[in-house]
Amino acid sequence: MQTAAKTEPARPLSASDVARKHRIEHLGRATVEEMSRALDTMGGAPEAVNLRGPETGLVMIRGRMGGTGSLFNLGEATVTRATIRLANGAVGHGQRLGGDKAAARLAAILDAMGETSAHRKAVETFCSEVATRLEAEDAKLAAETAATRVDFFTMVRGDD
Repeated sequence: MQTAAKTEPARPLSASDVARKHRIEHLGRATVEEMSRALDTMGGAPEAVNLRGPETGLVMIRGRMGGTGSLFNLGEATVTRATIRLANGAVGHGQRLGGDKAAARLAAILDAMGETSAHRKAVETFCSEVATRLEAEDAKLAAETAATRVDFFTMVRGDD
């Protein structure tokens, strides 16, 4: 008889884990040009050894109707990931939608640099700039979408 593997409950994320999660999220949405400029301002990209990839694969996108319904498979998306190690031992991870291997590697390098005290502040500043750009793009899209919104209402006829 087979028994199910026991899993430990997830531990709460520390402040540094949350900060890294946000950093990886923003690096995954930064453009190659933005990342290249940021690395130039930090003295260039340091030497990095590939630990994994960059490699491209597929992930299944799942959704819920109304955000609370049953899960369903929406479709697949192409994702590229990379894991690198800097000469100082810092390890970085980069993931992004699409097949741009160079961008995933740059994101991993910046993530690893964000793990070092020498570059942490510069990487945080860069990620804040990316977040600001993303918020502006989201606000613009929301405004464009709101302009096309149609409000429907029901009229009650007096046919009692």
